[in-house]
Amino acid sequence: MRLTLDKEVRERFPDLKLALVEVRGVVVKKQAEGLNELKQEVLSWVRENYRLETLKDVPIFRLYRDFFWRLNIDPTKIRPASEALVRRVLQGKTLPNINTVVDAYNLASIKTGVPLAVFDAEKLKGDLMMRFARKGEEFLGIGMKEAITLKGGELVISDEEKLIAIYPYRDSDEAKVTESTTNILVVSCGVPGVDAERLRDAAKTAVDFIGRFCGGAPGDIILVGGA
Repeated sequence: MRLTLDKEVRERFPDLKLALVEVRGVVVKKQAEGLNELKQEVLSWVRENYRLETLKDVPIFRLYRDFFWRLNIDPTKIRPASEALVRRVLQGKTLPNINTVVDAYNLASIKTGVPLAVFDAEKLKGDLMMRFARKGEEFLGIGMKEAITLKGGELVISDEEKLIAIYPYRDSDEAKVTESTTNILVVSCGVPGVDAERLRDAAKTAVDFIGRFCGGAPGDIILVGGA
C-alpha cells in the first residue's frame, strides 16, 4: 500500500514527512493482560516529565500547534492528539479504553509526542493520497453522529474511494480498528520540523506496544514526503 503526497501539498509543505508500517495478523480484543500495567508506567512517566502549565511550549507539541495554525485550525480548541492525551493525564482524567490496538497506540503517541493514526487495512481501497479537500466532500469521523461537509482546502488523506482522515487530527469512522480487524496500517503523522528519526521511532514504539498485546507481523517502516 502506497501513500503519495499531492503536488500542491509538497509545494506548500516541502518538509512534511510521514512514516507508515503495515502489521498483519493482529488479534484485537477489548482488553489484554498487562496493558493496564503499561498504561500506569506511561502515565507515571508523563507526570515525571511534563507540567500542565508549560505543556504548550514543549518543542514537539509546539511544532504541531504551529502547523495547526498554518491550516487555520485553532490548537487551543482542536488539540494535536499527542498533546491532548498528555493533557488529559496531567489533568487527572482517565484515558479512553477502546480496544487493545487503539489503547496501545495511544500510549505510544503519549510516550513519543507524535500523533498516530491506525486504520483497518482491509477497509482501505487502493493507494492513499494526501491532498487538499475539494469543496463539498463529506467526512464522517470517529465519534461523529453525522458526516460533515468540508469547505475545501482542508488537508486530508483519501483512498481511491473515500476520505479516511482530516490530517492530522481526525480519522474516519469507516476505516477504524475494531475487534474484527486483522490487518492494520500504522501512520506516524509528521509536520514540518519533525525529523524522520522521530517519526520512525514513533512507528516502532506503536508496533512494539501493539505487538505485546495483539501480536501481528510488521512490515518495513516506510518514510513518505520530505524535501
